[in-house]
Amino acid sequence: MTSRDRLLGLTVVVLWGLNFLAIRAGLDHFPPFFFAALRFFVIAIPVILFVPRPQVPLKWLLVYGLGFGVGQFAFLFWAMHVGMPTGLASLVLQSSAPFTVVLGAVLLRERLRPAQVSGLLVAIAGMTLIGWDRAQHAALLPVALTLLAGLSWAVGNIGNRKAASDQPMRLMLWMCVIPPLPMLALSLGVEGPSAGWNSLTSSLEGTGPLALAGLAYIVILGTVAGSGLWTALLSRYPAGMVAPFSLLVPIVGIGASWLVLHEEPSVLSLIGGAVVIAGAAATQVSGRVRPSTLSHSPAPARVGV
Repeated sequence: MTSRDRLLGLTVVVLWGLNFLAIRAGLDHFPPFFFAALRFFVIAIPVILFVPRPQVPLKWLLVYGLGFGVGQFAFLFWAMHVGMPTGLASLVLQSSAPFTVVLGAVLLRERLRPAQVSGLLVAIAGMTLIGWDRAQHAALLPVALTLLAGLSWAVGNIGNRKAASDQPMRLMLWMCVIPPLPMLALSLGVEGPSAGWNSLTSSLEGTGPLALAGLAYIVILGTVAGSGLWTALLSRYPAGMVAPFSLLVPIVGIGASWLVLHEEPSVLSLIGGAVVIAGAAATQVSGRVRPSTLSHSPAPARVGV
């Protein structure tokens, strides 16, 4: 991976790490499924009107949208709504990295270098250490829901790879067209027909303005910028090479939660974070990938519409 693309990966890490604070602000005002529908709805309308649909098989666009968009955020928002701490959520969601590596190897036959596997195992050990230290702060259900969110993210990554689009930003934007209707259906069925509307009409009162600011961050920086860069990286490199970057997100998430929400990390959490960084770095510095390993990838794509 080039130094420029490593820097893009680290940019995504920061954007997505801070994204958890924005999610927390939104969930303090909006019901979880309605909030998830709202975040994609405000993107979907201009996309349908102004962005040409990428020429990819519809089934892989649906897999991408249902996995990355519907499954990930339905489970994540639900988990945080029922008590998953913000910093711990940012950690457990990164289970998507090992899930993606396994699915990439099994379904896409992506070859993994021994050093890459070793680095990933080290990073997982760091995540385990942090999770063990912080598990006392979360019940079993929120943790299980967040793991399902990580698995859904991994499924979406595989749909992205199989779509093999040479227009990654358009693919990401059209992915956002998939979640609104399923999320609204979930909101109507679980939260009731009035919950979402009532929260929207009261969004200029109390916690509403902060929730709207959180929504703006999620849409512009977390989704359009962060997911756009992530999609571009996945279009250039095997999923197993890109996915380990997500292991760094909880370092930013836990740090931001400590500074803003006063969720103080313990010494063991900090040690685990250092191990995660070391393991994720090891997956990136073990030599160049031979051209044959990228023969299935589309030509490098620019980020932009």
